[in-house]
Amino acid sequence: MDQNPGPDAAQRVDPALVARRIDDRRRQLGLTEEALARQTAMAPPYLRHLMEAGPAFDPAAFVRIAAVLRTTYGELLSGRADAPPGQGGAGTRPLLLHLTEPECWDRVGTHGIGRIGLPTRPAPAVFPVNYTVDARTIVYHTSAHGTSAPADGSPVSFQVDHIDESLSRGWSVLILGRAQYVEDPDEIARLKELPGSTPWAGGGRDLWVRVRPDETSGRRITSG
Repeated sequence: MDQNPGPDAAQRVDPALVARRIDDRRRQLGLTEEALARQTAMAPPYLRHLMEAGPAFDPAAFVRIAAVLRTTYGELLSGRADAPPGQGGAGTRPLLLHLTEPECWDRVGTHGIGRIGLPTRPAPAVFPVNYTVDARTIVYHTSAHGTSAPADGSPVSFQVDHIDESLSRGWSVLILGRAQYVEDPDEIARLKELPGSTPWAGGGRDLWVRVRPDETSGRRITSG
């Protein structure tokens, strides 16, 4: 969002949501309400009044608040554009339902970005990877000495999900299996033609890994 949205944007926002963002950010920075008031050159009662009235009452004051909180006026109004999913909270009467295996593969689709879980020491590690689906296996392309490269034949997990913030709905698919190196040149040439086979991270990535599932499960959250 524009860091300096116009006055119409201030009129449209919910003051309670803006106040919650300010309080969350203030606590994240370790600031008391009194410290925030002092650093924005406001009396504490006026700051509380602003939180109740919203940005439309005094936009310039909220610009000062944003500066002290090391964010932008636009992010106070609408939230961070790159915030992790789940900022909107749970929906009304949420239901947690299990997905069948065909439903899991339907949601995984043909390609995308998921997370590979590896049995590393001192604890398991999880890394994002670009994946391609090939005959109900997961294939990804990485560096032979990179962090997301498992040992050939090692047990791994793969997870992919999607969150719909506006409806407070989402799904998650988990695949448990074993990693298998793809070394046949003809097979590698074929995989390179599949959608999603080029890693976003770029660089030299000479190892192709196929995850052969032993178990596929999934869940989805919807509203009752």
